[in-house]
Amino acid sequence: MTDHFKGKYEVELKYRLTSRAQFLSRLKAMNPEIMLEDNLEQDSYFDLSGGELKGQNKSVCIRNMQPSGIKLWIVKGPEPDRCEAVNITDDEKACSMLQTMGFKRVLEMKKTRSIYFLGEFHATLDHLEGIGDFAELAIMTDDEHRLAKYRMQLLELAASLGLESTQLETGSYRELKANSISFSG
Repeated sequence: MTDHFKGKYEVELKYRLTSRAQFLSRLKAMNPEIMLEDNLEQDSYFDLSGGELKGQNKSVCIRNMQPSGIKLWIVKGPEPDRCEAVNITDDEKACSMLQTMGFKRVLEMKKTRSIYFLGEFHATLDHLEGIGDFAELAIMTDDEHRLAKYRMQLLELAASLGLESTQLETGSYRELKANSISFSG
């Protein structure tokens, strides 16, 4: 992972896109550094059988990204900006280890993701089948005192990319996926 993904806090704003092409055009006009484009990410979310992690606003996810070959163990929460990730070499073994420790796979999710760097910030363009297109603007840090400042800077970046507050999505992808399953089932 690059320095863009180091830190125990992630300030992130997620926007539901009305036009993927228009957002991508504005983003590319800012000459971002491209980390990767059109990777398929498969996320496996785990919880204890009683849903204790969800109840504590925590999540555990094992991610496999192809064709980049990046594999991650991601823990989020309990604070909204708390997020830590570590590179792993064997996502299947990590999933097996979690299950051996009593965790249950509670959700599988696939998305197509592109990641771009704009200075110290990263912009992520995601497509989740059946849910839609999203842009995430984020920065990771170990400095808890800079979270509010970074949030303001991300709002300014969003405005420069043509994103509006009405497009802000506060639900996690996990929540959006769970809601789409419950509505369609």
